[in-house]
Amino acid sequence: MPRYELALILKAMQRPETKTVLRRTVETLLERGAVVRELQSLGERTLPYKISKHNMRHTRGGYFLVDFHAAPSEILSLLDHLERDVDVVRPTVVRKDEQRTVEPCAGLETGLSESRPLHKR
Repeated sequence: MPRYELALILKAMQRPETKTVLRRTVETLLERGAVVRELQSLGERTLPYKISKHNMRHTRGGYFLVDFHAAPSEILSLLDHLERDVDVVRPTVVRKDEQRTVEPCAGLETGLSESRPLHKR
């Protein structure tokens, strides 16, 4: 299963309500066969712009990241479910690439210096 990151903006709420929404979101992931690796809170902040969602205008929100593995076929249904949740202002899912190996620049291997121009002026 590929690895994904769910970035959530929740409407501004008290801690018990926020905890309930996060628990509901993680349970939704687990019901769809996902494996949750990490839940990270980025805190409550003023939104960069006003967001209208579910007949409300939001100016503040709680930012959260959920790192999880899931089947690609489940992502659209998950996003659809989160879009309908009245406490979620903005859900975004991105696929996280596995660790890539960094290869050295081929120009340095051939003896070219970084300070020497490659073309004549």
